[in-house]
Amino acid sequence: MIQCAIVPVAGYGTRLLPATKSQPKEMLPVARKPIVQYVVEELVANSVQRILFVTGRNKSSIENHFDQDPELTRLLNAGSRQELIEELKFEDLQAQFYYTRQRFQRGLGDAVLCGDSFAGERPFVVALGDSILGLHANSRSVARMAEVFEARRASCIIAVEEVPREEVSHYGIVRPAGGAGEDCFRVADVVEKPSPEAAPGNLAIAGRYIFSPLVFDMIRRVKPDARGEIQLTDAIRGLCEEGKRVLALRLPPGEKRYDIGNFPSYFEAFVEFALADPVHGPGFRRTLERLLGEPSGLS
Repeated sequence: MIQCAIVPVAGYGTRLLPATKSQPKEMLPVARKPIVQYVVEELVANSVQRILFVTGRNKSSIENHFDQDPELTRLLNAGSRQELIEELKFEDLQAQFYYTRQRFQRGLGDAVLCGDSFAGERPFVVALGDSILGLHANSRSVARMAEVFEARRASCIIAVEEVPREEVSHYGIVRPAGGAGEDCFRVADVVEKPSPEAAPGNLAIAGRYIFSPLVFDMIRRVKPDARGEIQLTDAIRGLCEEGKRVLALRLPPGEKRYDIGNFPSYFEAFVEFALADPVHGPGFRRTLERLLGEPSGLS
């Protein structure tokens, strides 16, 4: 069982300005919860018990969110607001939270390297803090990845999903070693944000990885790219080149990855989660139908 996870949350979120000027992208709400809360709840549901957030400047609200707030609890108890107290149950998640700073923005590989002493000699999960797996984070993919990782003695396993060919330039794209017809297959290469013409396919990394500690030495050997960033995909490529067992596991049917990287994907995720809300979803659906039906409404 893999119990440690590193959650990089140090990015600036520039594609979501001005919403991210004074708050972390990962704290933007999707329906009723901030993005990063879905990520944490998913990890805990998949038996992860120790979570390291790799933060940056202006990210203290993430730490505050997962901390206990006795004053707020007392206020709600005094007002007999039991239904709101229930909304704070996530504070009791059975997980230990740790925080460290990525002092300079040097890419995802460098952010993962910040967790070297945290992971130690144990395999660990990397879960991107701006990607939600499954509607309302109902996903067992990390547990499935852990089972395959241990059973096949892998050095790395990556969650992947198919994306439209015209969108491959937004993601890390894997090249299977041989056919990719199976749910789980070996990876020959990984390319960071290739053009559609140069991409080795359309299987995109879906924001979840499991690594052996070998990856830390590989990250240290990666040369910065033209922007001075150390790419995690380059470290994975190095593992492939050295013959290490790098595997990919497809997300199961119906388990979508919500990548909150820009406003169109954020709007889509918010609406889909809001429509699925058991309390407010039906009323929200009626509102959308009314707006869509009005000549001056949405079109």
